[in-house]
Amino acid sequence: MSKIQWKPGTMIYPLPAVMVSCGSEPSLYNILTVAWTGTVCTAPPMTYISIRKERHSYNIIKETGEFVINLTTEKLAFAADFCGVRSGRDIEKFTHLGLTPHPASVVKAPLIKESPVNIECRVTQIIELGSHDMFLAEVLAVNVDEQYIDESGKFRLESAKPICYSHGSYYRLTKELGTFGYSVMKPKTRKKREEAVKTEKKNRKEKKIK
Repeated sequence: MSKIQWKPGTMIYPLPAVMVSCGSEPSLYNILTVAWTGTVCTAPPMTYISIRKERHSYNIIKETGEFVINLTTEKLAFAADFCGVRSGRDIEKFTHLGLTPHPASVVKAPLIKESPVNIECRVTQIIELGSHDMFLAEVLAVNVDEQYIDESGKFRLESAKPICYSHGSYYRLTKELGTFGYSVMKPKTRKKREEAVKTEKKNRKEKKIK
């Protein structure tokens, strides 16, 4: 099979389509959707978002130095798309979409209550790159929806049905293919792991039926 060479471009897909909330007070609250985001460091925990200067939220985040990354789900797919194509200059997105601004624990920007994970961030550096500027930020707090924490205390993000973005479309995630380190796992350990996963799924299914 031969390769076809394309011109250089952004071809790292799929990506998370996250809803970024910002604003230091209710009259300035806004939500924008970005896919240019990710983890850059573990200790200290750091992330980034890249935004075009013409976006309404650009100056809000630049002036406040804070934002919240809210992970998206199948239920939030419509809202995620809307917040990516409509401007906060023209519409109050929280109200229009029926989303709930919830007080954050550290930053002034609101959380989106309907999101299963809210990551509070403070900007440490703005890097001018070209079409986008990168807002490098430290993670100050992470808030998770308790309904996705199981009996053992493990957070089950997959139960929230997260989505991803690839080449202009949104997709659901449907099947686990393996866990970290499974490629080097010993056969006995792998078998125990598979049995434990089956038992866990069975228990969760029975719990739902009850």
